[in-house]
Amino acid sequence: MDHITIDEYTLTEAVTHLQTIRDFIRFVVSSLRHCEVHLGQGTEDYFAEASALVMQTLSLDWSADEQILDSRLLPSEKQRIVELLAQRINARVPLGYLLNLAYFCRQPFYVDERVLIPRSPIGELIDHRFAPYLTDGGVPDAQGGVNRLPHRDTPFVPERILDLCTGSGCIAVALAYAFHDAMIDAVDLSRDALSVAAINVSHHFKDDQVSLIESDLFDKLPAQQQYDLIVSNPPYVDAEDMADLPDEFRHEPELALAAGRDGLDLVKRILFQAADYLTERGLLVIEVGNSEWALRQSLHRVPFQWLQFQKGGNGIFALTAEQCRQYRDEFQRALEAQ
Repeated sequence: MDHITIDEYTLTEAVTHLQTIRDFIRFVVSSLRHCEVHLGQGTEDYFAEASALVMQTLSLDWSADEQILDSRLLPSEKQRIVELLAQRINARVPLGYLLNLAYFCRQPFYVDERVLIPRSPIGELIDHRFAPYLTDGGVPDAQGGVNRLPHRDTPFVPERILDLCTGSGCIAVALAYAFHDAMIDAVDLSRDALSVAAINVSHHFKDDQVSLIESDLFDKLPAQQQYDLIVSNPPYVDAEDMADLPDEFRHEPELALAAGRDGLDLVKRILFQAADYLTERGLLVIEVGNSEWALRQSLHRVPFQWLQFQKGGNGIFALTAEQCRQYRDEFQRALEAQ
């Protein structure tokens, strides 16, 4: 796909004449905007993207004292910034891959082109401990209920949690922080993705709490294993959207994005099998993104609880274990018609 690029002369001019951190943040903002790079893989505006590129390249925290912005840079620091900027603009490499860093639930995670860059709204549910359905055993979350999760008169602390299609492991690790006593199984079909997840589980010292399992969804899980919470951010991009993806998203693994004609190939399998792996009080939460409309059409009799998010995002639903069992025949018919 043709796109606007930045030339070597402009980059050299920046290294020669710009001096401070503030100068380079401004320059990167202007360059990203002029070249119309696509955002949405961790940042939502050009200033945030530019600040992350410059500050992280300099090993500085985003919340550093503003006075540091007027610090002058070494020639080698300037050169590193413009080299990354050139890759970001000319090759359309996402910032997370350039830095090998992304944040999820305010925690840092290692990422590379073996996994998606974390950006799921499920993070907000984790922040709120899936209230009012679940609890972490502490004071009830004052924000509980804003996401429209099903209400439960007696919220409980989950003992076992399953993260299907774990990718980088960010959801599993964040769940481990949220529910300190829960045991978490993190499943992925991709051995490459699990290698990245292992880095993150180890970095956050969650090896005793999070188990990584190579499996095609439920296939290699013990038949008798049941979970109080199943969370999944599976591939859900339909064929039409895959064809129209911006260049940035084409750096991400297709296996983690594409999910057939309507984007529901894996979602329908999860729905059909989930009842067998949920406890009687269990909860299923799945992200389907833009495939929400297709799911509503395919399973219009199922009362999906579509969730809301204060920080933006949509296409995520919840079902109780009881509902998963009640509508299993519907799920089977949808799967067979696929």
